[in-house]
Amino acid sequence: MSTTRPHSPGDRGPGRSGASGTPARGASGEGASSRAPGEQARPSTGQVRRLSLEGESGVVPLARDFARQALYAWGWLPSATADQRAAAEDVLLVVSELVTNACLHAEGPDELRIGCDNKVLRIEVSDKGAGQPAPRTPHRAGRPGGHGMFIVQRLCLDWGVVRTPGTAGKTVWAELGAPA
Repeated sequence: MSTTRPHSPGDRGPGRSGASGTPARGASGEGASSRAPGEQARPSTGQVRRLSLEGESGVVPLARDFARQALYAWGWLPSATADQRAAAEDVLLVVSELVTNACLHAEGPDELRIGCDNKVLRIEVSDKGAGQPAPRTPHRAGRPGGHGMFIVQRLCLDWGVVRTPGTAGKTVWAELGAPA
């Protein structure tokens, strides 16, 4: 499912509603929500959180912690079922893989954006690299290294790369389905 479309098939592009086009509400995301004790939080349409990673050290655990906090805020965690737990773990793994790839192949990540609506969670990692991420083919499961984009491809509904003309770098995005 690897693509270079700037947006997934169901996305209407920047500036529209949905996980990928909604502007962030500050550095860490939206404000506190009110709900009854024990009530499971459900994400509303278009929640987006941003984390600047430029110049930071230890960016992979920092990005995972940031993503975990977003999953708690959006009600993906704590998980009530094994399927919900697996969906949250998939998100954390994809965040780790995309940030790690930016560290290894693109001089480090600049920003992590995570957006969520009721059906899709979108992860975006921006960097200044010129390379084109792609799963290694053939994939050799027993060999070290080269598994990152293969994992992303297997876990995600879709993924791709966005480049802005006249600007160095790219944004690698991946979308996962929300747990039932």
